[in-house]
Amino acid sequence: MSKAKILIVDDDPDLRRGLNLRLRANHYDTAYATDGFSAIAMAQKEKPDLIILDIGLPAGDGFVVLDRLQQSAHLSSIPVIVLTARDPQFNRERTMKAGATAFLQKPADNDELLGVIRATLAPAWPGTMSHATN
Repeated sequence: MSKAKILIVDDDPDLRRGLNLRLRANHYDTAYATDGFSAIAMAQKEKPDLIILDIGLPAGDGFVVLDRLQQSAHLSSIPVIVLTARDPQFNRERTMKAGATAFLQKPADNDELLGVIRATLAPAWPGTMSHATN
């Protein structure tokens, strides 16, 4: 059975490792990028089912990534969950207008993050809701 692939885009190696472990334990495949430039390249190469995106990135912040994803016919349909430590009051609205599917504040609760992932992937991956566990 194939698994949904999630691209993790964050410059914090500890956060990437933690997300990778959490997601793989819940039966997702993962790939990662460490900056805005490599995020677009990895999205084109890996064709993920979902992207978890930080806003504060080197080489093109998360808003640049969202803009480039939206401009690409091949990438614009990939759902994006923004996971950031930046000011939620200002950035939540801005990221949603830029094309994000969901906005979560760091540090995100494990159950909340997995719930948003499952709900986001459910239309394309019907088994996601029942196969992934905490």
